[in-house]
Amino acid sequence: MAVEIRIENLTKTFGTTRAVDSISLTIQPGELFFLLGPSGCGKTTLLRCLAGFHIPDTGSIFIDGSEITRVPPHLRDTGMVFQSYALWPHMSVRENVAFGLEMRKVPGPELRKRVDEALAMVKMEHRGDHKPNQLSGGQQQRVALARALVVQPKCLLLDEPLSNLDAKLRLEMRGEIRRICKEAGLTAVYVTHDQKEALSIADRLAVLENGCLRQAGKPSEVYHQPISRFVANFIGETNFIDGVVSGICEGGYRVKTAIGVIEGRGEPDAFAVGAPVLLSVRPETLMFTPPPPDSPNVFDAEVHDTVYLGEMAQHQVNLRATGNGEAPISLKAFELNPRILARDTVEQAPAWFHPRDVVILPPDAS
Repeated sequence: MAVEIRIENLTKTFGTTRAVDSISLTIQPGELFFLLGPSGCGKTTLLRCLAGFHIPDTGSIFIDGSEITRVPPHLRDTGMVFQSYALWPHMSVRENVAFGLEMRKVPGPELRKRVDEALAMVKMEHRGDHKPNQLSGGQQQRVALARALVVQPKCLLLDEPLSNLDAKLRLEMRGEIRRICKEAGLTAVYVTHDQKEALSIADRLAVLENGCLRQAGKPSEVYHQPISRFVANFIGETNFIDGVVSGICEGGYRVKTAIGVIEGRGEPDAFAVGAPVLLSVRPETLMFTPPPPDSPNVFDAEVHDTVYLGEMAQHQVNLRATGNGEAPISLKAFELNPRILARDTVEQAPAWFHPRDVVILPPDAS
């Protein structure tokens, strides 16, 4: 049965470095929850605190309502999947998967049944007699998953499990890991620095920076509604435009910028007229089709430095407000099923974006 994981005010330091800084999180039963952030942000340290490999300085960890903050790793009922797979090279696949059960003194008939079930779940039942060096990287990762699942853990912990695989295998294994976790009914905590990996399979995710929790939520919420410059810049790509609030409009604000007034969405009373702000505009939200009549956020554009990628083109775009004599600003734009294909030339085109795609942030948001 899936369990809840609750982290309360957790802090872990190494010397003068605060790797985890007063983090509180609740992971719901059955969630595939991602810890995401750049190298050194504290995500692996937090995972190792959950596993029992690190003891936090302060704070508490609860699994299924029971505090396990200082319980030894082998008594936590957690399964761990490592980046390096950590398979015994002299043992067969079946022996690797059975190892944890043997340590728990599980009787022979029950042990064989559970090993068979675990191998079937990861689609490796036909490789039981092979040694790890006879397997591909993806197959070794499946065996590592089976070894973690066979002990029937309360939750599954995964530390960058796909980082050693090539791009095609990573794509394949993303879906497989989600399928396996959902079929097993597990609560899983997954560490990665790969944003696409997290966005594609997470139920919810948390973004960490310098040991601190910056934002947590569903992937679509964090992507479309970042609350800080760091989150907006780390999850996907974005363009930033400085501005000053000049008025209030339906659903948001009008912001005066170097290329004219831009309308964007924002919470009521979040910003006062005259307040400096930072606008975040995702590259894929810039459109080069004719805008609807009376649309805001319409600009004259020069499209240049195009990189054609088949299904998509990446453009550098200079935007200038119609009738505005000030210098243009340069933004990145992604165009699906691209119409503009010029590589080394400059093309004039109208460009616009919807106010709902403009996120307004405080100027000092980190």
